[in-house]
Amino acid sequence: MAVRKAIRGLSPQELVNFRDAISQTKALRDERGYNYFAGIHSLPPPEHCQHGTLLFLPWHRAYLYFWELALQDQVPDVGIPYWDWTAEISHREGLPRAFTEERDENGADNPLFSTTVEWDASLADQVRQQLPGTIDEQGRTLRDPDPPDELPRKATLDSILDAPTFEDFSIRLENVHGDVHVWVGGAMSQVATAGYEPIFVAHHSTIDRLWYLWQMRHPGMSPPASIMQLALPPFPVTVAQTLNIQTLGYEYAVQISQ
Repeated sequence: MAVRKAIRGLSPQELVNFRDAISQTKALRDERGYNYFAGIHSLPPPEHCQHGTLLFLPWHRAYLYFWELALQDQVPDVGIPYWDWTAEISHREGLPRAFTEERDENGADNPLFSTTVEWDASLADQVRQQLPGTIDEQGRTLRDPDPPDELPRKATLDSILDAPTFEDFSIRLENVHGDVHVWVGGAMSQVATAGYEPIFVAHHSTIDRLWYLWQMRHPGMSPPASIMQLALPPFPVTVAQTLNIQTLGYEYAVQISQ
């Protein structure tokens, strides 16, 4: 059972393990690799991600689940940590330090600092021209974060967690999710490039955790029956099969970062 913890709550060894898993998948050039999973989100085509529909939460839960399995193929039992926005407001840092240090404690490149996308030159040039500020001339992801106090606050999240129906909860949480993408800026601010930004998985781990907390607060409340048997391509699961995270094989730590 993988345990997803707050990025600030990871032990030094857990952070090393997560970074190692990211580094090792970045070195792979097949369907187990970082760039493959990052590309599933939108670019290169086809675009699979679900936004603006009630499949938003189930699709991204499946996405993170299979990405986490690929990481565990390299480092067993590693979990994708979540980025606790409210903790970053209190620390006045915004982006977690684990993602902002260009090198790790041993002087090696920090794989969470940026990613080099593996597109052909023409696609990379097209992205730079049409989505300026997302990747640099070497194809590395860029960021342009706003001040920490503009991140979502606890009161906002508590209000969303009180939403009485799945539809209301999903729509409101997706709106906040989008605000954070824009807050990070750079690659995260565009659907086409967001999946390549290393903080993407921690951001969506937070979104998935909030859905889990909503499920705990509203037992028995599920997505509409009309979508329960819909598949979530390219993943071999349906909406119904994403509802129980323990069945999928992971859980969230009870504690939150301080």
